[in-house]
Amino acid sequence: MLIFVLEKHGKSVDKSVRPTHPSILSQMKSVIVGTAGHIDHGKTSLVRALTGIDADRLEEEKRRGITIDIGFAHFDLPARDGSKLRIGFVDVPGHERFVRNMLAGIGGIDLVLLVIAADEGIKPQTREHFDICRLLAIRRGITVITKSDAVDAETLEVVRLEVEDFVRGSFLDAAQSPIVAVSSLTGAGLDELKSTLARVALEAKSKNSVTLTRLPIDRVFTMKGFVTVVTGTLVAGTIRKEEELELFPAMRQVRVRGVQVHGASADSAVAGQRTALNLPGLSTDDLARGMTLATVSTFRLTSRADVLLSLLSSAKPLKNGAPVHFHAYSAETIAEVRLYGAKQLKPGEETYAQLRFGEPMLLLPGDRFIVRQFSPVATIGGGVVLDASPVARRQRTDDAIAFLKIMRDGSPEEVLAARVRRRGRLGMQRDEIPGEMNIRRGDVMNLAARAELIWCDLVLVAPSALLEGKADALQVLKKFHDANPLVAGMSKEQLRERLNLGPEVFNKILGELTKEKKLEAAGELIRLSGRGVVMKDDEAESKKIIEQAFASAGLKVPSLKEVLASLKVDKLRAQKIVTLLLRDKILIKISEELIFHQSALTDLRRKIADLKITTTEVAPKIDVARFKEMTGVSRKYAIPLLEYLDRERVTRRVGDERVVL
Repeated sequence: MLIFVLEKHGKSVDKSVRPTHPSILSQMKSVIVGTAGHIDHGKTSLVRALTGIDADRLEEEKRRGITIDIGFAHFDLPARDGSKLRIGFVDVPGHERFVRNMLAGIGGIDLVLLVIAADEGIKPQTREHFDICRLLAIRRGITVITKSDAVDAETLEVVRLEVEDFVRGSFLDAAQSPIVAVSSLTGAGLDELKSTLARVALEAKSKNSVTLTRLPIDRVFTMKGFVTVVTGTLVAGTIRKEEELELFPAMRQVRVRGVQVHGASADSAVAGQRTALNLPGLSTDDLARGMTLATVSTFRLTSRADVLLSLLSSAKPLKNGAPVHFHAYSAETIAEVRLYGAKQLKPGEETYAQLRFGEPMLLLPGDRFIVRQFSPVATIGGGVVLDASPVARRQRTDDAIAFLKIMRDGSPEEVLAARVRRRGRLGMQRDEIPGEMNIRRGDVMNLAARAELIWCDLVLVAPSALLEGKADALQVLKKFHDANPLVAGMSKEQLRERLNLGPEVFNKILGELTKEKKLEAAGELIRLSGRGVVMKDDEAESKKIIEQAFASAGLKVPSLKEVLASLKVDKLRAQKIVTLLLRDKILIKISEELIFHQSALTDLRRKIADLKITTTEVAPKIDVARFKEMTGVSRKYAIPLLEYLDRERVTRRVGDERVVL
C-alpha cells in the first residue's frame, strides 16, 4: 500500500489507495486535459463520471454546488495501439467571477473539453473560455454536449448544429474535431467519449522532458508528516528527488525531498505530468500560486517583455499605454501595454507590443498569455512572448519590429544570431544564452557554430561586430599617433575604454590585429605597426641633449628642471621626450627628484657586485659612509641610490648597513 495526498473539503487528508506503480507510470504517456465552459454546464460532473473522482475539493464548492477553484482528477485509458494513457484533468470554474482561477489552471493543458449543456446551449462563459483556449493556442480538443438526457432528440440535434456553427474554423471545427453528446447522470455517450479522448490524447504532442525545467505552482498546502507541498503541471523538463530548484520570484534555491505524480510517489516527474513536490524548509507563507520552480542559476526575472499581441474581435480598441490584467500559466499581474508603431490596436487585429509589468515575472520566449480589460474585467486578448529580455536602450520602432519578426519566425540559429547582433561589440555571455532562449547549456556551442558566430573566450559576438571593432581600434590608434607623435603607443586599458569593449572581445580584437601585423604590442602599450616615435629635428636634438646631460653626469646628476630649461623645445614636448626616455629605460627614475642614466646605474651595480670579489667576507657589508666614499656622492644621492639597490635586490638592509647579495 502506498500513501499519497488528496485535498478534500478544503483540508489535507491522507488516503490509502493502490496507485499505479511508479515504474509503470513513468512509461505511460501523460496528457493533461482541461475543462472549459459556462457555470453549471456539468464540467465537474463529467470529470467525476469519467474518473470517479470529485474535483470539487473545497467546502464552499460542496455547499454552493459550483466550482470556485481549479480541481484535479485522473484516470488511465487504453489506447488503440495497446499502450496506456494517463489522463490528468484540470477542472476549472465556469462562473465569470472565477475566470482568473480558470486561467491559473488552463495554461499547461494539452487538450480541452469544451463543455456545453444541451438544455442551455452556448452562454457567455462558453464564449470567453473558448476565446481563452484559442488565444493560448491550444491545438486539440473535444466539444462535449452534456446533459443530453435533459432534452429530446430533436433539441439535441439543434444544439449540435448550433455548436458546429460556433466552433467552425477553429481548432475544434467539427470537420476534424469530434462533438460528443453525453449524460453524466445516465452514462450515455461516456464510452464514446472515452474512446474519442484516447484517440485525441494519443495524437497530442508530448512536452519536452529533456529541456530546462519549469513548474508553475497552482496549489500550496501543508500535510502532517510531509511539511509543505506544492502542485502544478510540469510544463517542461524533469524533476527528481533531492534535486535543487530555484523558486521565482523569490530567487532562492530549494531542495525537493519528495515527488508525486498523479498522486503516486515517484523518483521523478517529467513534462506533461501533474506533479506534487515536498519542499522542506519552506512554509506556506513562503509560497503562493503564481510562483514557479525552475532549473537553478539559469533564468532571470523580467519587468518587461516584447510580445505579439492579439485583440479579440469582440473587444474595444486598445489604446497605447492602457493598463491590463496579465495572466501567464498560474501567474498574474498588472501590465502597461506599449504598442510598437501604433496609437491603438483595433478589435480582431494583432501587433507587436511591449508589456511593462507591475511586478517582476518569469517569462520565456514562446509562453502564451491572456490579457483582460482593467475595468470592468473581461478577457480582451492574448498572445505569445517573443523576447523576455528586451534591451534597456531606446530602439527605433522599425529596428524593434524587424528583430521581433525574427523572434517570431526565425530558425534557432537566426534567433541566436539576432540576439547576439543586438548586443553589438559587447557580445553575449555564454551563460546568458540558455535563460534568454530557453535552451540547454549543452546546445549552445552547436547552435553558435551553425549561426556562424565568433567566440571570444566565453563571449559570443557577430562577425560584423568584430570587424567594426577592429576597424575602430585602428582608427582610434591612428588618431592617437597623429595627436601624440612623441608617445610610443596607447595603453591597452585606455584603448579598451575608448572602444567600450569587455576584456574578452578586446583581447580577441588585439590578437587578430597583431596576427594580421596591423598592431604591435610593447608591454602595456599598443601602437600601429610601423608607427614608432617620429621626431622633428629640434625634438631629436633635445632628446640627445637630455641623454648626454645625464650620461656625462654619472651619479652626480643635475635636476631635470635645469636640463629642460636649456632646451629649445617647449615644456610640453620636452616632458614627452623625457617620458619616451624613461619608457625605453634610457633614463631611470629612482625617486621623485632623481633621474639617472641607465649606464651610470649599471656601473654602480657592477661596483657593488665587485665587493664580493675584492673582500674576504662571505657576505660583504656596506654602510652609508663607505658608499659615499666609494661613489663620491653626497648623502642627498647616497640614500636614494641605496634604497634603489635594495629594491633591485642588489643589497639588503640590515640595521644601518647593507648586505651585498
